[in-house]
Parts: sequence; structure tokens; C-alpha cells
Amino acid sequence: MKEQKIITRQEQRTEDTWKMQDLYATEEQLDADVKELEHMMEWFCSMKGTLSQGTDRLLEVLRLYEEINFVFEKLYVYANQKLHEDMANAKYQEMSGRMQILASRVSQAGAWLEPEVLALPREVLDGYMASEELFGYRRFLEQITRRREHILDAQTEALLSRAGEIGQTPSNIFAMFNNADIRFPQIEDGEGKKRELTQGVYQSYMQNGDRVLRRNAFEALYSVYSQYRNTLAAAYYGNMKQADFFAKERRYPNAMEEALDNSAIPVAVYTNLVQTVNDALPLMHRYVRLRKKLLGVQELHMYDNYVPLVKTPEQSYSFEEAKEMVLRGLAPLGEEYLALLREGFANRWIDVYENQGKRTGAYSWGAYGTHPYVLLNYHGTLNDVFTLAHEMGHALHSWYSDHAQPYLYAGYRTFVAEVASTCNEALLIHDLMDRTGDPEQKKYLINYFLDQFKSTMFRQTMFAEFEMVTHRQVEQGAMMTAEQICELYLGLNQKYFGEDMVSDPQIAFEWSRIPHFYTPFYVYQYATGFAAAIAISSKILSKEPGIVEKYRQFLSGGSSMDPIDLLKLAGVDMSSPEPVKAALGVFEEYLEKLERETQ
Repeated sequence: MKEQKIITRQEQRTEDTWKMQDLYATEEQLDADVKELEHMMEWFCSMKGTLSQGTDRLLEVLRLYEEINFVFEKLYVYANQKLHEDMANAKYQEMSGRMQILASRVSQAGAWLEPEVLALPREVLDGYMASEELFGYRRFLEQITRRREHILDAQTEALLSRAGEIGQTPSNIFAMFNNADIRFPQIEDGEGKKRELTQGVYQSYMQNGDRVLRRNAFEALYSVYSQYRNTLAAAYYGNMKQADFFAKERRYPNAMEEALDNSAIPVAVYTNLVQTVNDALPLMHRYVRLRKKLLGVQELHMYDNYVPLVKTPEQSYSFEEAKEMVLRGLAPLGEEYLALLREGFANRWIDVYENQGKRTGAYSWGAYGTHPYVLLNYHGTLNDVFTLAHEMGHALHSWYSDHAQPYLYAGYRTFVAEVASTCNEALLIHDLMDRTGDPEQKKYLINYFLDQFKSTMFRQTMFAEFEMVTHRQVEQGAMMTAEQICELYLGLNQKYFGEDMVSDPQIAFEWSRIPHFYTPFYVYQYATGFAAAIAISSKILSKEPGIVEKYRQFLSGGSSMDPIDLLKLAGVDMSSPEPVKAALGVFEEYLEKLERETQ
């Protein structure tokens, strides 16, 4: 892979950046929206205490509530995406900070709505919900009444909204440290050449055939995190404490139940995932043994975890090549889907390359009424090609939902958020396998597919178990130090990877660099979403009658149905452990293929 110089934001070519002008043509328009939002919030607060006046008043309130959130979303997305272009940019640090404060004020302004709806006599509220005028808001009102026991009085709701800004502090501390402040030393590769180490290039180094480079990158990265382990442990502990506080104040037994209840997901879905994957750990250990054998090493270390097992010529893919590969791979989804992909590629939905200060990783985001956006840090690896397919899966999921649903129902729940993205990856890997006539390339791709299972079904479930255990200890009143967290994480790593993997002491600090731990009980959905995606992609590839149309219905559903019911539209029932077991069965099938191919 050709090493890329880390350029400044100003050195980026315009065509390689996202077109933020589609969200706000000028920042004067943004300022005007801020002023308009202030007026709307004042108007909204003036209607407190009037819902009993009748259907027309409730309709007026709900329309204004929707408009306030619609405008705020645009403001918040713009400020934060501009900050993510360069996290050290003082102007957008300040703007993002203002929007964070505004988020708290918007939440406070709307805090009276749910308690007042619930305070209406049941027969009055039922009458409102049965009216034709409020038909479009019926599910919104039903979702409020579903959580009746967890909605508090207006004064307490307002207090919790104000406290919400404080609750974001641990996450904000971690984000600024991890994206703007942390610096890594230069490292050497196997030839003694100096290499720059950044968050963005670290994963590409982990896939590099140069074992000295991998080891040096691994040790250098974690040597820095280990220096700040007490600070990061305090931030993570603070985040668990705030999650526990808000859950308890809302009358939930714990933070997990609150997080899952937001999407009407039974806790058993989470615990069944952890148990089912734990039961399948012998498969993971078998894979680790194969990895050790194929790499031909006396000891298999954590920095050997991502390097391809099959020797192939080192290959870099230009971004133009990546787009064509994705278009070919997703052809089974039909011409309509491909046309939307081309539109995104041609009209600057994507911020492509890394630059100094740019937010690490990749995501899809955006605001209702404007096309979605995708942030990448593209370096030309095969993994980056799959990341493009993955994030465009998110983007087109948002596009379909936004175009089919009104604002209140357009945003899909996190439980289904990874399905479309992972389905894209599964379709792409099958296409690449089918196209190659090279046995070595096929083995390489089989291994890549297995690594997706390893990273998603197993590693994300390990993360989920880590969260489950650490949050449970905090809920029971324990104070968690850096030493305790590291010991717990190292033990889980040893359990998941088994005896044939050397769980290097540095891996004990891995928890300290995982951003998703600051969104409690999110990561398990990567694993459940992966399982659902494998089921759906298998149906698409087998040309099950009507499946593409059913899949589009799922993509278009937003939050108009509960997530488990949405997946049933595409024939997948996640209330059962069967999709997870079936996905692990596919892992075993491909593991057997690689074992046969490499005898």
C-alpha cells in the first residue's frame, strides 16, 4: 500500500470533500435559523399547560415541536461536521460548543410535552389519538404512553434536561482527547524507515505484512494510551455513573434496560447474544489456531490479528476503483439503488481522505431534508473499500427513510442501523469471490469474510460483555479504577481469543480508545445487525422472490414500526437467537472452506 502524506484541511481538493453548502449555503443562513429557533422555542414554551384545550391545540404543539427539532438538527449536524473536518479548528470548536448548549435548551424547552400529554385523562388522550387530524402523530403519542411509567413530572423533566448537558461531559472529554490532543511517536518499519503514526493509519499498519511495523505500531499506540489510563478510566467511570443516574431517575433498574427500552428491545436479545457467542467461542479459538498455523509464527500476538493470512501482492485501490467495485457488488439491489449510489458519488456526499485534525474513523450522518453525508479516512486498502460500501449502506438507508417518512419517523433506531451497511458488505464480498479465478485471491477473500465475522460477531460481542460487566459493577456501587478495568478487559480478551493467542499486556488498554463505550449499550447492535444482514443478503443472493422489494420496505421504514417488526418485513426475526446461531453457522462453513483450501 502506498503511504499517503497527511495533508492539512486547506490542501484537500474540493472534489474530495463533502459539500456542506447543501446543508447551509452560507453561515448567515445558519445564524438566521438560530434566531428563528429561539422564537419558536419561546412560542412553544408559551403553550405549556394548554393541551387540554382540544385537538387543534395539540396539533399546533406537535407541529411546532417537529419544526423545532427539524431546524435544530440541521444546525447541530452542520456545526459538528464542520468541526470533524479539523477538530483543532477553534471557530468550529466554539460553534459546536454553542450547539451543544443549544441542544440542552431545546431539550429543556420540550421537556413539558411528554408529562403534559400523560397528565391528560386517558379518555381525552384516546379521543385525541382517534381524531383524523392527529393521524400522523398517533405513533408518536403511542410511544409516549408506552413509556408512561418512565416519564416524570414537568419540573423533574426540565431538571433532567438541564443535567443532560453535564451528562455529556465524559464523552466530550474523551472526544477532544482522542481526536484533537493525543499525539503518537514516529515508528520504524522492518527496514528501519521512519513512519508516521496516526489514528487514521494505525489500522492499515495492522494489515501490513511487515511484522516489525505491526509490532512497533501496536506498542507505540498503546504506550501513549497507557500514559493516560487514569484520566481515561475516570472519564469512562464518569460516563457509566451518569448513565446509571439518568436510568435510575427514570425508574429503570439499570442503564442497559433504559438503553434497550428506547427501541423496545427486550433485554434478553442482549443477554442471548452474549450467551450464544460465548457458546460458540470454540469456533473462534479454532480460527485463531488456523491463523497461527497459516502465519507460521511460534507465537501469535494481538498485532497479528488483522494481517491477511494468504499471501497476495500488496494492492492499493484508488477511490475511483473503490466506487466501481461497490457499484458492481451491490448490483443485486437493483438499478434504483445503484442510481442513488452514483448520485452520492457524483455530488460530493463524501469527505474522502484523512487530513490533520480530521475526526478519525468513518460515519454517515446528515439532516432531514438534505442528502446524507459520509465521512471517510480513505487510504486505499480493501478494508477501506468495504468501509465505503458500509457507510453508503447507512447513507442510502437514511435516504430511503427520509423520503418515505415524515420527520418524526424518519430516523431509524440504532438496533437496525447496522443492517443495511453490513448487508452491503456481505453482497460485496460475495461478488468479489465470484469474480476472481485466482485460488489465492479466493482464499484471501474467504479469510477477509471470516475476519468480518471475527471483528463483528465476536469482537463487538466482547465489547458488549465488557460494557455489561463494568456497568453492572458501577450499578452495584463499585468504584472502578484503571487497574480494575484493564484487568477485566484483559481477562475477556483471553477468553475470546483463547490459548493460541498471546494476549499482549498492551491490549489491556484497548478499552480506553473505543469511542462507542461513551454511547452505552450500542455496540451489541453491530453483532445483531450483522446476523440480520447475513440473513437478508443470503435471501437476496439466492434471489428469493420479492426480497429486494421487501428489503426496500425495511429501508423505508424509519421508526414507523418497532425495530424487531421492521426486520420481520424482510423475513428476519431477531426476537429469536436463531439468526445469531445461523450467522455463526456461516462462520463455521467458511472456516471449514479455508481449512480445506490451506491444507
